[in-house]
Amino acid sequence: MKSRNNTYGFDIPVAARLATIVLIVVGAALAFAYTAGWLTPSRLTPTKLVDSLAPPDGAVRGFRRNHAKGICFAGTFEANGAGAAISRAPMFEAGSYRVTGRFNLAGPVPTMADGSARVRGLSLRIQGADGQEWRTAMINAPFFPVATPHDFYAFQLASANKDDPNAMKQFAASHPSLRAFGAWAGSEPYTESYAEDRFNSLHSFVLTNAQGQSQAVRWSFIPTAAPLAVPKEELNTRDPDFLSKEIAGRVAAAPQKWTLVLTVAAPGDPTADPTQAWPEERRKIEAGMLVVQRIEAEADGPCRDINFDPTVLPSGMRTSDDPFPAARSAAYAVSFDRRTSEAQQHPRTRAQGKP
Repeated sequence: MKSRNNTYGFDIPVAARLATIVLIVVGAALAFAYTAGWLTPSRLTPTKLVDSLAPPDGAVRGFRRNHAKGICFAGTFEANGAGAAISRAPMFEAGSYRVTGRFNLAGPVPTMADGSARVRGLSLRIQGADGQEWRTAMINAPFFPVATPHDFYAFQLASANKDDPNAMKQFAASHPSLRAFGAWAGSEPYTESYAEDRFNSLHSFVLTNAQGQSQAVRWSFIPTAAPLAVPKEELNTRDPDFLSKEIAGRVAAAPQKWTLVLTVAAPGDPTADPTQAWPEERRKIEAGMLVVQRIEAEADGPCRDINFDPTVLPSGMRTSDDPFPAARSAAYAVSFDRRTSEAQQHPRTRAQGKP
């Protein structure tokens, strides 16, 4: 039986199919617009977050939008098997696993002087034998300055607001965690080497073992090298690249090591708020040793094209209720897309610097 035609001469089933296609296209466009923040200007988006990191004269093209200055390395993670008690992640089974990593400084300018950086970072990609990966990006602070991605964005805007001299004071007054972070930054001794720094995940993750039991944890990589405190004033007089030169020389002389310590949350410990440190007496598991064996060229080294997305996790590990890893993942993707496209447009960028 033939279907009826409507007033415009379309076969009704054909018209229905066309309407369905239009609805799908319009729906996709609206979803894209919502994701981009066009329909809700006040909504925090990855693009807004990344844009807020740019220095006053604009982002440095071809480089990471934060932690722009760094140095790559290759090494291994030597797991002792103790981590398998709380996670079935393949890299917690006793054995040796390939690592690509990067020491870095917080900030958007790749030419910043090493002595000016209060926050230092360590980013890792640990590869399991079965192809699974664990990526993590840590800093040397014991806790984060703000509790949520929205607070971080507001902090960036306040710090960049030159029209209102009280903007930063007002933000700090309403965010006690920022004052606590400032107290740490002003009192914690500086070290003379990445090899002497402790690096902390700050954000909590959930580990699940082979028996299906889950535990919230945070982790730290603790140096085996004894830290040597150096006055900030002295660091400011050193070579602008002294950290990268020092770690290159130190690793050339001998591999450098950090112990991975998993800290297990107790009931009631805040897992969604990285501004809150957990009590020191919490259960700790030494799960293995990071061994940095070789420093690599930053411009064309193995970490150049790695996005150290903290949500890239193996089986037996997942994100918790902490909102930062998801926000960081989305922002890192925007940063990665920008810097790699800029490097392709300007080939000299990769030859001259660190994307």
